[in-house]
Amino acid sequence: MLKPASLAELKAELQTLPPEELLALCLRLARFKQDNKELLSYLLFEAADTDGYTAQVQQAISEGFAQVNTSTVFFAKKSIRKILRQVNKVARYAANKEMEVALHLHFLQELLQLPHHITHSSLVDKMARTHHQKISKLIKGLHEDLQYDYRRRLEAIELP
Repeated sequence: MLKPASLAELKAELQTLPPEELLALCLRLARFKQDNKELLSYLLFEAADTDGYTAQVQQAISEGFAQVNTSTVFFAKKSIRKILRQVNKVARYAANKEMEVALHLHFLQELLQLPHHITHSSLVDKMARTHHQKISKLIKGLHEDLQYDYRRRLEAIELP
């Protein structure tokens, strides 16, 4: 199997290509992988308005939690993991620490609003505590003013 070129090699080669070929390469990448298409859509249409995009994603998180099957902890955990994968994907696309913290905080708030028998199960309780620690670490990477605001929001969230 062939070894892919390094990022530096790819960058050097892309700089030599004319714009028409770059466009063709981007479209070809978008055609073959859903993740590439989603990232390209974000970069082209959503990256300029991070606040609006954050609100859209938070709305999608809320809708996802509204559809969680709470009949058993097993089904709830599967749905929660699916939502968390989407949150992580969006955060990776945005590469914006403030947006990432805001999305993860919203996820944790929605998680803790699930019915009592779900949030107090050992699986979901551990997930919430782990996520709380992750958010705390993410907050440390922000500007001091933002750290204070987000830390207060995080402290306001009571874990079961």
